[in-house]
Amino acid sequence: MKAGIWMRLRGLIRKESLQILRDPSSIAIAFLLPAMLLLLFGYGVSLDAKHVALGIVVEQPSAAAASFTAQFSNSPYFAPQSFPNAAAAQTALSHETIDGFVWLRSDFARRVAAGQDPDIGVYVDGINANNARLIENYVQQSWADWITSQADLAGASNPVPINVEPRIWFNPAVSSRDYLVPGLIAVIMTLTGALLTALVIAREWERGTMEALMVTRVSMHEILISKVVPYFLLGMGGMAVSVTIAVFLFGVPLLGSLLVLTLAASLFMLASLGMGLLISTIAKNQFVAGQIAIITTFLPAFILSGFIFDIGSMPAPIQVITHIVAARYFVSILQSLFLAGTVWPVILPNLLALLLMAVFFLGAARLAARKRLD
Repeated sequence: MKAGIWMRLRGLIRKESLQILRDPSSIAIAFLLPAMLLLLFGYGVSLDAKHVALGIVVEQPSAAAASFTAQFSNSPYFAPQSFPNAAAAQTALSHETIDGFVWLRSDFARRVAAGQDPDIGVYVDGINANNARLIENYVQQSWADWITSQADLAGASNPVPINVEPRIWFNPAVSSRDYLVPGLIAVIMTLTGALLTALVIAREWERGTMEALMVTRVSMHEILISKVVPYFLLGMGGMAVSVTIAVFLFGVPLLGSLLVLTLAASLFMLASLGMGLLISTIAKNQFVAGQIAIITTFLPAFILSGFIFDIGSMPAPIQVITHIVAARYFVSILQSLFLAGTVWPVILPNLLALLLMAVFFLGAARLAARKRLD
């Protein structure tokens, strides 16, 4: 009896493997789609603001004003432009040719020489909140640094009583790419894992090959296992491609254990394949299955996983909903393994959550699947 089961499973898995090799779309979903999305998001999406167009208005040129504004010229974050007066800068700001401007009034040098605090106008376009915060914070920090340097040149005591020396852990370069790419891998693998099974099985329903299987002696357990095994291996191959691109092309450090990464990816891929199987039992049309897969897997993974948007900043009801998104746990594991290392207090709870997710979705797919043609 057991020998017959193994023979049927081997035959079914071989049949699925041959079908994959003959179907370019499966190969494209597993390998080309992750590579294309990684290249697109890795190069096209960045939370780092560089070369921000910043206007500089100096009503009365002076050595002090030139010394202060030189900090913006030497910064990689800004591309400063000079304006003759505030009105011209305001016009440029309203026309969106600059993102903000710094206004040094005519009494700037006199007030600095007298030891008084000069008024510095900082006007920022708040439509782009990231750039607005960058300009505001950088101007404040530049002002503090310039005051300190002027005091040192004058031989006076440091007017700033506290010397802050920041130390940034886990992403010392403060690169948004190093932060985004690991999370992006989880989002991509959610999409590919669900699509691999949902579309392919829906295609079998459309072509009638699933009905042919139904009239044989094979059980639904055997059919589902034969679907999971080849596409699991295909999905893990896509995962390997994604990690290779992240490390060697984008230079994202992988500080954690590769073995733990493989284990986490395996559990996550099983959960994603379970979602795809569940979708395929509901929708037996490729178009409908694809739409359901994108809406129920890709969009939640993109928005609610912490990939870009901080979960802690979301409203409390939305934070509760994120607990049913498998990508949330995989994103946390990936960011820890890539940027911090194998931090077990972070990894173990998320591994357990992924295990429960995989069992739940595979079990739900099995319960929903029936060996019938209706």
